[in-house]
Amino acid sequence: MVREIDEAWIEEAVERYRQIESRQAEFDRAVQAVEVTVRSPDGVVEIVVNAAGTVTDVRILGAPYARSNADLARSVRAAVTAAADAARWAREKLWSETFGARQPFAGV
Repeated sequence: MVREIDEAWIEEAVERYRQIESRQAEFDRAVQAVEVTVRSPDGVVEIVVNAAGTVTDVRILGAPYARSNADLARSVRAAVTAAADAARWAREKLWSETFGARQPFAGV
């Protein structure tokens, strides 16, 4: 049995693939560029993280020497946890803006 090749279907499929590749590249650039700033609940530690999850800055606010090491460590852990959550939120938001409902977010 001989199959006919539908050239138009192939061209459409290739174009869709190129569009997805282009959007994926756009998403990859955006996750590196978008930054979110979070603070520990007590306001002592501030962390800047990009949507890829990379911490780009850490600031200790106020007078850290007036706090115990254990208190400062708790503040850092809380800020790091908040930064991870913020990065995940930013990634999901960028994903939906880039791809919409076309593809489910897979935690890329």
